[in-house]
Amino acid sequence: MKKSKKNKKYNVNQLIETAIEQLQYSYTPYSGFKVGAALLAKNGTVYTGCNIENAAYTPTNCAERTAFFKAVSEGVKEFDVICIVGGKDGILTEYAPPCGVCRQVMMEFCDPEEFEIILATDVEHYDIYTLKELLPLGFGPGNLKEK
Repeated sequence: MKKSKKNKKYNVNQLIETAIEQLQYSYTPYSGFKVGAALLAKNGTVYTGCNIENAAYTPTNCAERTAFFKAVSEGVKEFDVICIVGGKDGILTEYAPPCGVCRQVMMEFCDPEEFEIILATDVEHYDIYTLKELLPLGFGPGNLKEK
């Protein structure tokens, strides 16, 4: 298990358990690949998400983005960590890393060197990465600011 880069201000096990609980809400009639997420905001609130598929595929939304969009829709835009779990039919046998689109959404709201991503299969098996490790040359708001 990979250790956190900073002093943890959160309970890893609790976030993992919350993400796992979200699998029951996942709507995946096409792929059967269920994903759950638990996003901890800097204000201490945990926003949850599950993936929601659509027959037209493009409107499908990932669990990670569901959690971020719920938070932002309530005015919250500062985050510490997200936990992501997923697997075929909700069976967690390997890590489910965020897709490129989700990494880009994280880049919009999170400091890539500070924001942490927990990938887990259960409370005993997880790794923690920074966003910068998963998106080393990410494009974000800082790229658009005048120097």
